[in-house]
Amino acid sequence: MLEDTPGNRLYLRLVETALEDSIVTDDEAAILRILSHALGVQPSDTSLCISIAKGDEQSPFDKDESLLEMPMGSVSTYQSALIAALDDEVITEDEWALLDHLRQLLGIQPDQHGMIEEAIHAMSDVDEEGRKRLERLERFMTVCPFA
Repeated sequence: MLEDTPGNRLYLRLVETALEDSIVTDDEAAILRILSHALGVQPSDTSLCISIAKGDEQSPFDKDESLLEMPMGSVSTYQSALIAALDDEVITEDEWALLDHLRQLLGIQPDQHGMIEEAIHAMSDVDEEGRKRLERLERFMTVCPFA
């Protein structure tokens, strides 16, 4: 049974968005992987969310219910997803749909999105050790348990 947490609710909604066209692209999968870490979703729960989104399992949540509370670090969660989307310098239509839904659910305003995107672009594509942004983000997510 999927535990009723804001992170699980939000992650399930995003998986449903990614699966609207019945295909999860590699880019969408990268964003979902980053978000599962940022939202504190357990690996077993990510699989369960996918099963629920596909209709193989019953959702324990009422779709009309809003999120109980926004997860801590909503802006940093959104920034992490945007970094994953921008890592290849192209944001596909599927990625935009996922990001837009996340932005709406987290209450991120368009001007905030613009500032976050500017900050990401201001970061070097490759750091002094030759690692790309997404690699650095994934390393941070595995090293920092509260992220």
